[in-house]
Amino acid sequence: MDIININDNKLYYVGGVVRDELLGVESLDTDFVYEGNAIEFAENITPHPSFAQLSGSLCIQQGARENPIEILQINEPFGTVRVRIGGHEIDIASTREEIYERKGHLPTVTKIGCPLKDDVKRRDFTINSLYKSVATGEIVDFTGGLEDLKNKIIRVLHDESFIDDPTRIIRALKFSVRFGFKLDKHTRKLQEDYLKNINYDMCYKRIKKELIETFNLNSQAAFETFIKDGIYKLVTEKKVSLPRVNIEKLINKILKQVQDNKVQEWNISNIWLIYAGVLGDLSRLPLTKTEQKILDDYNSVGKPKTDFEIYKAFEKVMPETVIIYAILKDEKAALKYIEKLRLIKISLNGKDLQEIGIAPSPKYQEIFDYVLKEKLKNPDLSKNDEIKLARKYFF
Repeated sequence: MDIININDNKLYYVGGVVRDELLGVESLDTDFVYEGNAIEFAENITPHPSFAQLSGSLCIQQGARENPIEILQINEPFGTVRVRIGGHEIDIASTREEIYERKGHLPTVTKIGCPLKDDVKRRDFTINSLYKSVATGEIVDFTGGLEDLKNKIIRVLHDESFIDDPTRIIRALKFSVRFGFKLDKHTRKLQEDYLKNINYDMCYKRIKKELIETFNLNSQAAFETFIKDGIYKLVTEKKVSLPRVNIEKLINKILKQVQDNKVQEWNISNIWLIYAGVLGDLSRLPLTKTEQKILDDYNSVGKPKTDFEIYKAFEKVMPETVIIYAILKDEKAALKYIEKLRLIKISLNGKDLQEIGIAPSPKYQEIFDYVLKEKLKNPDLSKNDEIKLARKYFF
């Protein structure tokens, strides 16, 4: 975890990076906090001249003015700064105090440079509220996070936590899946109470972010908890039930086929949307055009029965649309397309039709469809066979 080595007892690692190191798992990010004003701190540090010889660790010293580090970005209202030091880009936050003037939205910073014991109050769970001194390696624990890590417990810091930030409910689910932790009894009661009386005036950009991180874990257990515990109510007020299809197994089956090159040219880049799509109503989420098209295409697919109808229904849609269809409507038809039908292609083209005396016209599409129907029945048809079929159909 030691990305930098600095002789300043006010700089700390904080949050997930400390938690993950103690759990012995790889951390997804590294957060720093400075007990004071991080921007002023960054403006007064430079790379140590011998950092390149220090076994890959990056050392910096405070107070020197020559060759200052590169400050990439400053966010004055939140007291955060992004810097580059020796090829490393790191974010450093100031300790700060916050209040939620508008519940469910971003907090307002009321003080920058507060003591560490006040900074901890804005954190989500005790297991994410641990600090580790960059200078000494000492762990600072104000909330009992070390004990909760030991007991595999997820605990909020105060009773207004979910009211202030309901995304923490989804975040708790994510951590429970990643680490096998459980909500403590009181935290679960607070979650249940909030889900009975949701304030839908919340930041859905943040809700979407947490959904992406949680559902991209591709965990059926997480999704079942999401539905059974009513967490889905954060997204939609409509009643949602668990589908019969095991989504994780279905996705893994298709991913395995892609890996084995049995399903060519398929790129499933929105796993989270497959899970979220089961909810039906995602109108509150700020979806991209691509994400919205996946859902619109699903809604436009009727009930194809023949191989030709199935082929035409799915040939121009994204893989996620087909998978959502498999989950919610007809798994057999969707898998038939994925595993068999989509691999069948006709070789016949417009130039071939012109060469046999058929002038360009809307009739071309009828010919292609006729040949496709026949090839779906007999995938071994050669290009010469396709040309013969075109002649037969037109002449």
